[in-house]
Amino acid sequence: MPVPSHAQIVVIGGGIIGCSTAYHLARDHKADVVLVEQGKLTCGSTWHAAGLVGQLRSAASITQVLKYSVDLYERLAAETGLETGWKMTGCLRLARNEDRWTEFRRLATTAKSFGMDMHLLSPGEVKAMWPLMQVDDLVGATFLPTDGQASPSDITQSLAKGARMHGVRIMEGVQVTGFAMDGNRITHVKTGDGAIACDKVVNCAGQWARQVGAMAGVTVPLQPVKHQYIITEAIEGLASDVATVRDPDRFTYFKEEVGGLVMGGYE
Repeated sequence: MPVPSHAQIVVIGGGIIGCSTAYHLARDHKADVVLVEQGKLTCGSTWHAAGLVGQLRSAASITQVLKYSVDLYERLAAETGLETGWKMTGCLRLARNEDRWTEFRRLATTAKSFGMDMHLLSPGEVKAMWPLMQVDDLVGATFLPTDGQASPSDITQSLAKGARMHGVRIMEGVQVTGFAMDGNRITHVKTGDGAIACDKVVNCAGQWARQVGAMAGVTVPLQPVKHQYIITEAIEGLASDVATVRDPDRFTYFKEEVGGLVMGGYE
């Protein structure tokens, strides 16, 4: 498919953020959107994402956005016919000291004010929920039953199909090489396959967003960081619907995948 000569909006990047942006612009605003991806959809950081879905934040506005995400994942498969891997397993957050436990008790009050039911659990209750876990060093934990996990790659493909259903043109294997500018305004997106005249550009290039921004003279405060994670073989006694786990004191997470565990770190 040749690169189109014009679009109302050009979205750069075919990861989960780019495909979600294109989908919502076309569905909710009937926008004429072209999405360009230098490789294949999900080939950047989306492919490596953990897929943990947590909804509670300190700000009500962000919490509402995250609650919407869960609603979206639940209905997207019915809309597009492509599964998202969404599982409402709930999420345990571990407290290993009294300071963290005090923070969690306050968080439970915040959750209630946002209309969310967060449970405060004893170590014994955590053990009953997660029999493989050693709980001797726990003070307690919170459990939010509506959290869960999903497949970032599957969500992206479902969003991309939904975007196409609403008229978005998705161009894979098309690399952005620069912009034509009129003052501070982008008038054309230059690619290796031709230029696209446009009214607006959305930079969703993920780990390449800094370089894309620099092409327009914009500083994007982003630095890619390498993360590691461990994938185990199947573990006897591990349920497929076991809750995801976050350990904020050790900056680690755990989730079930194909009968085993995925364990990784975060900042």
